[in-house]
Amino acid sequence: MALLSARRPATATVAALAAGFTLCATSVASSADLQAEHRRPTAARVVGSGDFVLPYLDDEDVRSFSFDAVAAPYSTPRPGIPTGLPVDARGTVRISHYSADRKITYTFDGEVECLVTGPRTATVTARITKVSHEETGLLHKRVGLSVYDGGKGGHADRVGFSWNGVNLLPNGEDAEVGTCMAPAPYAPVVQGGYTVTHAELPPFSRK
Repeated sequence: MALLSARRPATATVAALAAGFTLCATSVASSADLQAEHRRPTAARVVGSGDFVLPYLDDEDVRSFSFDAVAAPYSTPRPGIPTGLPVDARGTVRISHYSADRKITYTFDGEVECLVTGPRTATVTARITKVSHEETGLLHKRVGLSVYDGGKGGHADRVGFSWNGVNLLPNGEDAEVGTCMAPAPYAPVVQGGYTVTHAELPPFSRK
């Protein structure tokens, strides 16, 4: 009996230590989960402003895009889609083009409606709501733009856009742009730049 009595405290001590290790491990795991959750972006985003050049033209024109776009999933009901879409977004786009030949600056302001991102890449569509010159024909039209964020590795940022002969029908007329549709970012940014925050598209909620 004396031997059994002597062993009980040791057993209790071992059990207490095991419980302590379990609690510690759980606490560390919870802390790591919280840190990971804190690091995980809550919404996709693209921001910034930059001047770019067209690789197939050698001119003195100054072209620039400015973005302040953020994802707003399932926020825009559509015909037949009352919940909206995971690519819904909000924000603004500003397009500026100084024509050296005409000595005129054309500007266009648009409301963002769609945003899709990947690592360092973004595709945005927006409805043009304001133009400096109505003869451009872009007022109320949807335009598509793309962005590549070169990061800090020495790679230049790049942009792409859906007009200027990039999105044509077989008869040569401009084709309508669909939501979140834009060509690859083919034009190098020479001043300024963009930051793309990537986030996965959220799942559909049936609530």
